[in-house]
Amino acid sequence: MAGNGPPPKARKVRRNADPVAQTVLRWERAEAPELPEFRIERDGQLVEFVWPERTREWWQMWIDSPQSEHFGASDWQYLLDTALIHARLWSGDLSAAAELRLRVAAFGATPADRARLRMVFAEADGADKGRGSSGGPSARERYGTLRSLPGGKGNGSA
Repeated sequence: MAGNGPPPKARKVRRNADPVAQTVLRWERAEAPELPEFRIERDGQLVEFVWPERTREWWQMWIDSPQSEHFGASDWQYLLDTALIHARLWSGDLSAAAELRLRVAAFGATPADRARLRMVFAEADGADKGRGSSGGPSARERYGTLRSLPGGKGNGSA
């Protein structure tokens, strides 16, 4: 009679490999542009667009954010277009809220967005000194002096 139990599991082969090869780009960091001055048409006349103060603060927040260290020119241009949507929202156009939320999520605006994008803050990596998230002693510190008994089974009495 053959061995008992199910046959050994075969090694699974990934069948959903990417059909298109990845494109590797040269990365170039770009400096944040200033919020531009421009004119808009209002009541048939061209008038200077005034950025809401809240949008100016929001723009500075992005410039100062850790994420901005990884922004290229196209990222800043996309964020600049997003600033216009932010200005619409803070000027009373509440229909801009959904688009604004989607756009800032792409940049890691909230903790959930950063988790989805697999972003972590560098200080967080070393802050717990290897003790895990609880801040208590590590397993090595708690159990480092424990050794197994001869025979490897419990207290040695058989």
